[in-house]
Amino acid sequence: MPSVKQARRRRIRYRVRNKVRGTAVRPRLSVYRSNKGIYCQLIDDVHGHTLVQASSLELSDADNNKSDQAKEVGKLLAKRGKDVQVETIVFDRGGYLYHGRVKSLAEGVREGGLVF
Repeated sequence: MPSVKQARRRRIRYRVRNKVRGTAVRPRLSVYRSNKGIYCQLIDDVHGHTLVQASSLELSDADNNKSDQAKEVGKLLAKRGKDVQVETIVFDRGGYLYHGRVKSLAEGVREGGLVF
């Protein structure tokens, strides 16, 4: 049985997902946050394809704090998104608050040049 916190996040995630759809021109930036890392991907919901992905596991500098790692992951994702001609995205925070690592990731994506 899920905890109250997990059930709340699930409700928020489904509510956001019903409103946010990604296309090939404007994909959805999906975020997953674990205790150790952060993972994100650009998804075309029309065709059900992941265009690009990035995670904190790919970073070589593991001594940064988690917010700095999230910002670097955002920049990496933006660079990969630019390589596949993506300019604008829609942001799906995955039921997490727009705070801390999720906010840092979003700032990194914006610094990398993607618009949302």
